[in-house]
Parts: sequence; structure tokens; C-alpha cells
Amino acid sequence: MRYFKFPKWLRKVYPGAIWDFFIPNTKTIYLTFDDGPNKGTTEWILNLLKQYDAEASFFCLGKNVKKYPKLFDQIVRQGHQIGNHTNNHPNGALTKTSNYIDDVLAAEQLIPSKLFRPPYGKLSPKQYKVLKKKGFKTIFWSHISYDFDREFSSEKRVEKALRLVKNGSIVVFHDSDKAFPQLKGELPYLLETWSKAGYSFSAIPH
Repeated sequence: MRYFKFPKWLRKVYPGAIWDFFIPNTKTIYLTFDDGPNKGTTEWILNLLKQYDAEASFFCLGKNVKKYPKLFDQIVRQGHQIGNHTNNHPNGALTKTSNYIDDVLAAEQLIPSKLFRPPYGKLSPKQYKVLKKKGFKTIFWSHISYDFDREFSSEKRVEKALRLVKNGSIVVFHDSDKAFPQLKGELPYLLETWSKAGYSFSAIPH
């Protein structure tokens, strides 16, 4: 699988969407975790974040919030931000707009947040406009960790993260069984390295 980065022209397709948060004279990385909550993974992530006094944004699936409500509550109690990642993780490019919007709204019944991240980063311009009119703020990313993809070596993922992530970057990790082995091996090292470089970790501003 080829490493993917959003082309700059794509920003014009989604006016008002968020890709990064550059603030001059700061050194801040915005950690985000998609697909949770998930038994085992969520607890581990929360414990690690606590060690670094790190705030993060968790883009949750409605179906997983329903399955693990106590884990969802734990995310909120520990001061992290929550966002809507749809109910059933549909691919926007392959889903009828009305069905897609219904899925997002179903998730909103369980996730009281207007921050939204489309699964796979796939969202049609029409879907984007409808969600924007309903008050949702779409959050894309600056860097995706590929923690779900074992075709990339750990060395390659870590090297790219350390080279490409900078002040204001929104970084995607995954709160899932598939990503957990990679997270355990790489996230502690990344947080330690970024911390030593003077970075702090914040949730995405509202």
C-alpha cells in the first residue's frame, strides 16, 4: 500500500474543514484516535496519555459507544474530547447521501459532539455540505499513522511520523484491535520523542 497524503487542492472541495491547527510560537501536536471505544485498547491509550499529561480527541463509532458505554464515559471523565465518526463506519464515496447522513445522526444520539471525522477520509461534497448545514465541523488530518496497516514496517511508520509531524499537526491513530499491536510498539516511543522535543499534546479546539 502506498503512503497517502491529502493533496492541497482537496481543501478547496471542503471549505471550512479542518486539516491542522498551526498556532505561532507554540509546539503542539493534536492526537486523535478513531474507531473506539474498544475493550483493552481504550484503557491502554488513556493510561499512556495520562503519563504525558496529554489531551486527545476520540472520534468514536456510535455502535461501539453503545457496546462499551463505560469506556466512553471514561474517555469523557479523563478530560478528553469526543467526536462523531459515524455509527457504522460507512465509506462516504460508496454510500447514498441520505443513508450516510442518517448514520451520522444515529451516532449523534450517543455522541454529543458536532466534531465529525469521515471514515476513510471519504466524504462527497454533497454529504459535506449537508453536514455543515447541520452544524458539524469536519476534521480531517495532517498525518495518518497507518497503525492499521501491517504492510508498512514499524520503522517506516515511526520514521514518517517523526519527519512529517510538526507544530499544529493533527495525527490519526486508531483505537481498535487491528491497530493495537502497532500502537503498543510505537506510540510510547513517539510520545516520548515528541515530548523531549518540547511538544505538548492537545485536543482539537472547538
